[in-house]
Amino acid sequence: MDATRRLIVLRHAKSDWSDNLPDHERPLAPRGLRDAPNLGRWLGDHGYVPDHVVCSTARRTRETWEHVSGALPGEPPVEYDEDLYGAGPEEFLEAARRIPGDVTTLALVGHEPGVSELTLHLAGYGEDTRLVQAKFPTGAAAVLVTTDTWADLATARLEAFFRPRD
Repeated sequence: MDATRRLIVLRHAKSDWSDNLPDHERPLAPRGLRDAPNLGRWLGDHGYVPDHVVCSTARRTRETWEHVSGALPGEPPVEYDEDLYGAGPEEFLEAARRIPGDVTTLALVGHEPGVSELTLHLAGYGEDTRLVQAKFPTGAAAVLVTTDTWADLATARLEAFFRPRD
């Protein structure tokens, strides 16, 4: 029997545009600092706790993961990958395909449009993904399930979609 794996695709929380900083260095805005722990609590309350995390190197994604993980039980290993900054589906898939087979729940933390493109690439454009198709807001997470191995990840089903306003 194939093992079921979970992929959690997170978009960074709301970032701050007030300083004239390079895009890569933008921090979280006050709203992002409030939303990220709520996402962590939602993940923990629903049993969506990653075994491993791959996160973009941008400041806002690193800060998002720091605040999300602070609300989770345990501390999964985190890998910071500069290829996830500005990544499309292929770069996210490359990151996932490097993950060891014993990891059953993987979180990828990145940016739009890559997070929604990855989610729709894996889960398709059906009624179950209509909210993702409409908008993948800051501080949101898609939870996908698959029986594919990480090395062969090609399809998944959307199991849950969290938006901060929910």
